[in-house]
Amino acid sequence: MLSPPSTNLAAYAVSITNGFLPDEHPLLQLTDDYYLPWESVIGQLPQLLDSNTLRTTVDKLPVLSTSHLQTEPEWRRAYLILSFFTHAYIWEAGGPSDHLPPCISIPMLKVAAHLALPPTATYAALNLWNFAPLDHNVSLSNIDNLRTLNTFTGTADESWFYLVSVAIESHGASLISTMLRAIEACSTSNTSLVLSSLTSFTCTVRELGVILKRMNEGCDPLVFYNKIRPFLAGSKNMAVAGLPNGVFYDEGDGKGEWRMFSGGSNAQSSLIQFFDVVLGVEHASKPGTTSKSGFLKEMRAYMPGPHATFLNSLPTPSPIREFCNASPIAELVEAYNLAVKELAAFRDIHIQIVTRYIIRPARMQQGERGGKGLNLAVASNGLEKGLCGTGGTELLPFLKGSRDETKDAALG
Repeated sequence: MLSPPSTNLAAYAVSITNGFLPDEHPLLQLTDDYYLPWESVIGQLPQLLDSNTLRTTVDKLPVLSTSHLQTEPEWRRAYLILSFFTHAYIWEAGGPSDHLPPCISIPMLKVAAHLALPPTATYAALNLWNFAPLDHNVSLSNIDNLRTLNTFTGTADESWFYLVSVAIESHGASLISTMLRAIEACSTSNTSLVLSSLTSFTCTVRELGVILKRMNEGCDPLVFYNKIRPFLAGSKNMAVAGLPNGVFYDEGDGKGEWRMFSGGSNAQSSLIQFFDVVLGVEHASKPGTTSKSGFLKEMRAYMPGPHATFLNSLPTPSPIREFCNASPIAELVEAYNLAVKELAAFRDIHIQIVTRYIIRPARMQQGERGGKGLNLAVASNGLEKGLCGTGGTELLPFLKGSRDETKDAALG
């Protein structure tokens, strides 16, 4: 049996078994009666949005203190609730609101600061802390054994969309220890361990691709595009959608600040960025394009603080890539290249899903409003080149560029 890596993962809130998912499953609700007003609204969020009464309901909420939050799971649950409130309030039907009331802004700013996260809906709120297992004895990588805690639309499609990511995070968790051991093995020239680690990486990422392909089973493209996606949008680069200055976070008594944030994005997955770092995949900017490396590093600010610190602590350039590149053993170079190829293939699957769930519906409904809120297609300057992701980047150029740069990491 392999020994655990020397890195103290717990110090970074990374689980040996669950990876970037919490060891302790997310709370189903805040148990302190003080927070019943929040739980009451989040419990009927889809119905309030469907009846276009979310904002008027939220406006009646008291400004609750965060002083009753004691444990980290409680802080995470509060962040989830306030994240859903934030995006629901902004994107409720009838046009976006560029103003968040104090009952959201004040506690959200404090909760987000505690977790070292921005005060907006992130991948952590929507995915990492938004699930519950149906059977605690079954792996979290089994989507069919999971349910979401909250959604905007109340649809099974939205739940499935989030849970695919949860399953990927769970199944890929083992690679964190595997690749950390591989990094340590490079310093001792333990070729066999590096080789076996790369082989495990390739097999596991291939399995992650199989999970990702299951998106088609439970999430309809038109439901996603018209009903779900509008609520995932951020307030950054959304001038055409009606938020030229972002959103004003009202803190009461004449205080407040205009803020702009990217929306929830898979680029905020620490697991996927971990894969890039350990393999030495570089997403450098190219002439005439937006800096991919800059965007991905910016997305680390949208990860839970300890997770971002963990990624920043990893050695660069990649010891694994350098070790394989310097090795005269052809089998080792081949194993590294196969790992890179599989990661690129995973990104190809993502591109295929984006094409089916966003590009094709955009072609069908360009310039139309769909479902509740303003469809992001309205905030684009065209299709493939202009269509933006919820993270605020041009969608297909970014994804294809990331895929191609992954391929470029292969050793000659």
